[in-house]
Amino acid sequence: MKVITLSNEKGGVGKTTLSIHLAAGLAVKGHRVLLIDADAQANATAGLGLNEEPAFYDLLVRDAEWREVLRVIQPEAYEPPDLKSKGLLAVLPGNHETQTITQRIDDAFSLHDRLQELNRHIDIVVVDTSPTPSMLHAAIYLATDALIYPTLCETWSLQGLVKTMKRRTQAATKRRQVTGRDLVTLGVVPMMYRSKTVEHSENMIDLREQFGSKVWRPLPLRITWSEAATLRRPVFNVAPHSAAAQDAWSIVEHAAAELTNVR
Repeated sequence: MKVITLSNEKGGVGKTTLSIHLAAGLAVKGHRVLLIDADAQANATAGLGLNEEPAFYDLLVRDAEWREVLRVIQPEAYEPPDLKSKGLLAVLPGNHETQTITQRIDDAFSLHDRLQELNRHIDIVVVDTSPTPSMLHAAIYLATDALIYPTLCETWSLQGLVKTMKRRTQAATKRRQVTGRDLVTLGVVPMMYRSKTVEHSENMIDLREQFGSKVWRPLPLRITWSEAATLRRPVFNVAPHSAAAQDAWSIVEHAAAELTNVR
């Protein structure tokens, strides 16, 4: 089992959109995937048509069994109409109680230990995080194998990216000391990219100069993304032949390829 966390200490950068499409796309490709909604706004929960509920809170605070809190998404809600899912997509929903988890637990490895219970049942875990740093982020990082950083090619988002990466360095050291395993950067994904604007194109150059091959192909701003979000389904389910769907698949395939190098 490999755990991917999406993180950026700036809201509105597309973390939830990317989390949903990565999880759903990897499930279509044949993986058994768990999407954890670790943001109190619970947009990943709603984004796949589920009701908000304190499942994440119940797992960590009330020691609920996995079978009590996991919600399996029916394939027709996320797979393309002409491509049947070969895997499984399950969600650990969240709600406003998520923000109080760190007030109720004192074990930084609580999530890490609970996830180990799924080793035989889940191949990939995708974690959608809130933009506000907290002790919950520390617990998530300690359970994480690889990080993906969605970002806008705009000043505030890039500043959030820098802050987030500093915290990653601290978490990686602790994780290595305790588990002997690294916390790697899988990639930086420019979201809602507008190539015809000076700000975006110049910041893209800066990103590539700083992070090199870690910067993935940007996802252009397209109306199809927001239309699919309104329907609470992935773009490749709503508009399978759209440019947005092709963009989404490119990200899923890139992530799948990069994951083969994560040990």
